[in-house]
Amino acid sequence: MTDGGQGEHDRVEPPPAGDELAVLTGFLDYQRATLAWKTRGLDAEGLGVTVAASTVTLGGLLKHLAFVEEMWLSRRLLGRDWGPAFADVDWDDDPDWEWHSAADDTPEQLRALWSGAVERSRVILAEAVADGGLDRLAAASSPDGTTPSLRWILVHRIEEYARHNGHADLIREWIDGEVGE
Repeated sequence: MTDGGQGEHDRVEPPPAGDELAVLTGFLDYQRATLAWKTRGLDAEGLGVTVAASTVTLGGLLKHLAFVEEMWLSRRLLGRDWGPAFADVDWDDDPDWEWHSAADDTPEQLRALWSGAVERSRVILAEAVADGGLDRLAAASSPDGTTPSLRWILVHRIEEYARHNGHADLIREWIDGEVGE
């Protein structure tokens, strides 16, 4: 479907001729909807399945991408403190905490954490666009000293979701044979 309409699995195609912000957020929302589709209807056992030697799970993906939503917009772009879900994590003790701890959460907790992070990101994005647009620079620099723009952050998040949705597609097919892009 290329008309910007509702696609299968509750995914809305990005606008083929929108402005830059509409296209970027359209692709990001499409990737988010793909993750929701790939994790939909699974119980704790399904969200905990691994494939081959990988330790990646669909539950881990939900929690990791909730972390990514908060880290890039709230922390890096605006320079805010961690929200309650991540504030007390000892990242030095376990840099991959979100991946490991997902097994301790219920499917409802994981989905609520991720969808809440997405909603907060949408609010922050609107705030950031109103205060500098896509050229707005992040409050926090990268370890290499560069400071990404909001534009770069959005493209990076599309890439992050797309990469992880490839993992999600493979895991979901392994679980119950459901396939699709």
